[in-house]
Amino acid sequence: MTSIFSDGDRTITVAVVDDNRLVREALATMLSAVPDLTVVAAAVADPAFIEQTRPDVVLLDVGLADDDSLSVATALVKRCPSVRIIVMDLLPMSDDTMAFVNAGVCGFMLKDATFDEFVATIRSVAAGDKVLPARMTQSLFSQIAKVVETAEPARIIDDVRMTRREREVIELIGEGLSNKEIAQRLNIASHTVKSHVRNVMDKLALHTRLQIAAYLRRDGA
Repeated sequence: MTSIFSDGDRTITVAVVDDNRLVREALATMLSAVPDLTVVAAAVADPAFIEQTRPDVVLLDVGLADDDSLSVATALVKRCPSVRIIVMDLLPMSDDTMAFVNAGVCGFMLKDATFDEFVATIRSVAAGDKVLPARMTQSLFSQIAKVVETAEPARIIDDVRMTRREREVIELIGEGLSNKEIAQRLNIASHTVKSHVRNVMDKLALHTRLQIAAYLRRDGA
């Protein structure tokens, strides 16, 4: 098991946004015990309050009872552009993943992840990375495919400038392989696979937005 303790001296400030008081307080207590993490807020959704506390990372529950989590994420990105958001869910999202990515969310974490994985994701996102669990990667690619079905779908991969290795990673994801399995198949490190996946997601998401814009302009002409 990877240690949850960091070798660096930088303290990462975290806000936990969850309707369930027991969940958010328990998570806040656990995170506060990690030397390089400081929980500055643990509350229900309140963009104004988050704006005041200015945490480095916000853990946002996707199942907020009284608020639309996507709207909250969008508001946070607009009001606090320096804040990096990690969306938490019990199950891999299917319909909303792409919407959260386009809203500016930087990471996703399943609530059945280990505590070490939670901490590692917070550190990665705080460092500027974008994190998507292996089980959610296929969901995102599936959504991208669905979105462009009416906008020349056969050209989506060919039109995007990707390296040979990135194309290999896409094919293996399509076969249902995890990042670890892809790393073993291609004889590369797992973190290299994650980097390729992140690059591909960024490229496809950008390309998809351009496809959508072109389609809407054509449709409205």
